[in-house]
Amino acid sequence: MGMSSRQTLDRFETFLHAWAKLRPGKTLAGLTLEQCTALIQPCRDVRAEIAESDLRLQSANARKATADSDFEKVLQRVINAVKADPEEGDDGELYEAMGFVRRSVRSSGLTRRRKEQELPAADAAPKAVPE
Repeated sequence: MGMSSRQTLDRFETFLHAWAKLRPGKTLAGLTLEQCTALIQPCRDVRAEIAESDLRLQSANARKATADSDFEKVLQRVINAVKADPEEGDDGELYEAMGFVRRSVRSSGLTRRRKEQELPAADAAPKAVPE
């Protein structure tokens, strides 16, 4: 399992801290401590950007939940109005087009098995008809 973003940055910071404490004036791999410290800044900056983006995402998700809840109340009022409208009703085309099942085609509660459900799997093949 890989390191988390925080663990990675901590590792980078530990590396620079050790260099600063123990060999601050030493050039390594052609870099001074100051040059290497400058090179870590994009690692820090992108994490700060991600943290800001995470906060914006949390805020947007909260606003979305509120907006959805508010519209759900409007939607319910409209659905009730369609059902109560003498020209539309809960058996009309508009009601069905809005994603609902018309009253006239709703299940009565009576259940019937379909033909394919009545036949056992072994008997599903067509039977020979006597000649």
